[in-house]
Amino acid sequence: QVQVVESGGGLVQAGGSLRLSCVVSGRTFGRSAMGWFRQAPGKEREFVAAVSWSGGTTNYGDSVKGRFTISRDNAKNTVYLQMNSLKLEDTAVYSCAVAVTYSSGSTYKSASDYPYWGQGTQVTVSS
Repeated sequence: QVQVVESGGGLVQAGGSLRLSCVVSGRTFGRSAMGWFRQAPGKEREFVAAVSWSGGTTNYGDSVKGRFTISRDNAKNTVYLQMNSLKLEDTAVYSCAVAVTYSSGSTYKSASDYPYWGQGTQVTVSS
């Protein structure tokens, strides 16, 4: 049983910052690629960021490049999403996802590559 639990969401003013955390239990976290996705009301789920099993490769959605940073601490089974310069359009439910992988350097942008998901955490950016 894999458990994925996000935290760190909340209300922030435009231009501000938030850091999301995601703790994974129930499988070898260090052999899992991780991703963050978001979904705003009435919109499709959107890829935000991904990090490889090794932590050495990252990938970002075009809308967050240069503002968001994904990282991981394998000793703590935790992945982070540092969000800076937040915009109104960043408002969404952010979900963390776990991908089974045998490649230490691979990242995945498609939600279908991730079999395990958290419940999500709400991020609201106000003007």
